[in-house]
Order: sequence, then C-alpha cells, then structure tokens
Amino acid sequence: MNITKKRLLIYLGLSFGMAWLIFVVFIFTGHTWSGSTPEMISLVSLGMLTPAIAHVLTRKITGEGFKLSGNNSMMLGIDLKGKKWMIFLLAIFLPVVYSTLGDVIIWMICPEAFGETSVSTFVVIIYPLFAVVNGVVLSFAAFGEEFGWRGYMMPKLIELMGMPKAIIIGGIIWGLWHAPLTCTGHNFGMDYPGFPYVGIILMCLMCIALGTVLTYVALRTNSVWPAAFMHAVNNASPSVLVLYMKSDTDLPLWTESLSLVPLALIGILCFYLLMKKENTGIRK
Repeated sequence: MNITKKRLLIYLGLSFGMAWLIFVVFIFTGHTWSGSTPEMISLVSLGMLTPAIAHVLTRKITGEGFKLSGNNSMMLGIDLKGKKWMIFLLAIFLPVVYSTLGDVIIWMICPEAFGETSVSTFVVIIYPLFAVVNGVVLSFAAFGEEFGWRGYMMPKLIELMGMPKAIIIGGIIWGLWHAPLTCTGHNFGMDYPGFPYVGIILMCLMCIALGTVLTYVALRTNSVWPAAFMHAVNNASPSVLVLYMKSDTDLPLWTESLSLVPLALIGILCFYLLMKKENTGIRK
C-alpha cells in the first residue's frame, strides 16, 4: 500500500474513532444539542481536538517526523512575508462578510424572524469586532480541527488524487465526521423533513464550501493558523444581525440553506484559485 494512503487511513481511523466515541457517549446519555448541559457540550468540545491528536499520533506511529514548518511539515509556522499577511487578515474577517450576507438573505425571506434588540448601539457597532477577537482568542477547538484536517488530511488527499477530488472528498469526510452531532440537532436542529439524512448531506455540502476556503488560506500561507482563526470566527457567529434575530425563531431548513449561498460563492472562487495555482505552486 502507498505510504501516503496508509498514513491517511491511519489518521482517519484515529480521528473518527476517538471523536465518535465521545459523540456516541453524548448521544446515548440522552442529550440533544439544544437541550444539553454545559458539561456535556464541553465534552463534545474535547471531541473537536481529536483531529489534532490523530495528526500527532499518526506522525508518531508512521515515523513521519514532526517538522514544524515548510514543505511536508505540520504547517505550524507563521510567515507574513510578501502578501501572506493579507491572507491572515482576510481569513480572520471573511466570516464577518459571508455570515452577514447570509443573514441578510434570511432577513429578505423571513423579515418576521427579526425584531428590536435589547443591546446598546455601541454593542451593535462593535459586535463584529468582538466576535472576531473572541473567536481568535478562544480558537483552541477550531485549531484542533484545522491542525488535523488542513494540516494533515488535505495535503495527503491532494497528493493522492489531485486538487479537485481532494476538495470534494475532503469536504465529505469532514461533513461525515460531524454526522453523530448532526443527528443530535447540531447546526440544523431536528425538526425538518428527512431528519437526519438531509442535515448530514447539507453538512457535507457546507463542509465542502467552507473547507475549500480554509484549504486555500492554509496552502496559500503554508500554515494552519489562518484556517484555525477563520474557523473560530466562523463559529462565533460574527454577523451583527444575530442581535436582532428573535430567540424563538424556528427557521425552515431551506431558509438556513440559502443563507449559505455567500459562503458557497466564496468557496467557488477559492476553488478556482486553487485550480489555477495547482500547477504553479500554491505555496509560493
């Protein structure tokens, strides 16, 4: 068996095995995402670190080494030379753009889902920046995923099958990794036709789109850090419109799906850029 394929399979086995063990405990103790305790949510957060743990274990098991930066490394270096600093800034603030545009789509379709906000004007103004700072500072869970997916899985997939297939397959793998949580109502709830299968499919599509952007910023800088920061800010819901969304709003799944269109369009652009640079060296 090809050594790269062997390493990838070991990594996926460890990543899925450790994470799903935690997720299954969450499920079989009778918890759902919306009705769980802070302690159990913290347990699930530990599961988000398993891709990073799997990365380290795979390198140890297969004797791949622990090179910190450069080619064929763990991608832990930070290089701001040239225009790479712009990629870091773009990665941090891009989630504010597509999440806000996504909420605008929801507002256009379901204006009744929004109302007055109880927070001050000052909070409304600084909320996106607060979400960015909060996401970056508290990015340990996002780093856990990105150190694994973008720092290990994607380079292996690209080596094995080329960029186009790697982007699609990598997104599907990432989405399926979340499947147990999707079955508990994570991201999409539980009250929609075709639950949980439609949610799992939608999660895979979302992971393909988001994963494309994360892969681009990681490969463009040869570092997992901008991907980790972007992932963390994405999870922080940086759109200011969330402050105006009614807490008892129950949006149809198709409406939530349309809110992902801005992210999908950015993903398509990044896919084009990845394909354009595949033969010229994306890390240059």
